[in-house]
Amino acid sequence: MTRIYSYILTIFALLLLLGACNTEKVYESTNSNKKKRFDPTIGKFNKLVKSGDMDAKYAAAIKYFEQEDYTRALTLLEELMSVFRGTAKAEEIHYYYAYCNYNIGDYIIAGYHFRNYVRIFPMGKHAEECAYMNAYCFYLNSPEYSLEQIDTKLAIKEFQKFVNQYPKSEKIPECNKLLDQLRAKLERKSYENAMLYFNMSDYKASIVAFGNHLNDFPDTPHREEINYLTIKSHYLLALNSIDAKKPERFKAAVDSYIKFAESFPKSDYLKQAETIYNSALKNLEKYNKQTS
Repeated sequence: MTRIYSYILTIFALLLLLGACNTEKVYESTNSNKKKRFDPTIGKFNKLVKSGDMDAKYAAAIKYFEQEDYTRALTLLEELMSVFRGTAKAEEIHYYYAYCNYNIGDYIIAGYHFRNYVRIFPMGKHAEECAYMNAYCFYLNSPEYSLEQIDTKLAIKEFQKFVNQYPKSEKIPECNKLLDQLRAKLERKSYENAMLYFNMSDYKASIVAFGNHLNDFPDTPHREEINYLTIKSHYLLALNSIDAKKPERFKAAVDSYIKFAESFPKSDYLKQAETIYNSALKNLEKYNKQTS
């Protein structure tokens, strides 16, 4: 029994020793990883930040930018913005500061500083580039068509402003391409909103929305469909109206059909539109007789 007990104690001691060895290896491994992750440039950068040598900070900021270390470049440039205000270096500081924000993906702040550069240095060597980048930042912030389109409209405004100001710029073809994309997004949102009213049977609202869409986007690919749906909306609105308003609304359906038939004589919707027209005409004659 004593021998068995002694044997158990020996095994237990060996297990403790093995555990201690493993713990030491984990500790050494952890310390090794910490050493590997340690960035020796942190101390140098912190010393530079605390330094009063602004020329050294300027040179370092440009170097960090070129190395794509935009966070450190921003830290230095932010201080230099006020230090070098009104000097020859101010223009480049504003330029790099805007691009640092752009390169880290903060397009709202970047756009603001690109605009700021153009405002402060309208004749600066980067003025044309920054004017374009200001518009481009709005473009990058433009959301899906189903969301609020404030940035889309601002992007269109700024690109148009750029085209007017720099008509000979090599960026003009790209501007026109992006403008087409932005306008297509607004066109789709307008179309989907109008269709939503129609599908919800809010025909009064759909008539207004269809009209606005055609006015805002005269080249819309949905022009034929929308003109047909306008006839249908007038007709269905008339059917669901009180008797006093039916003559006026059936007449609107008739007038819409005549305009449609003249504009789209070979339309695939023409037969359906004609059926609506004939029904609207009969109803209009009936209500006109009642009121005469």
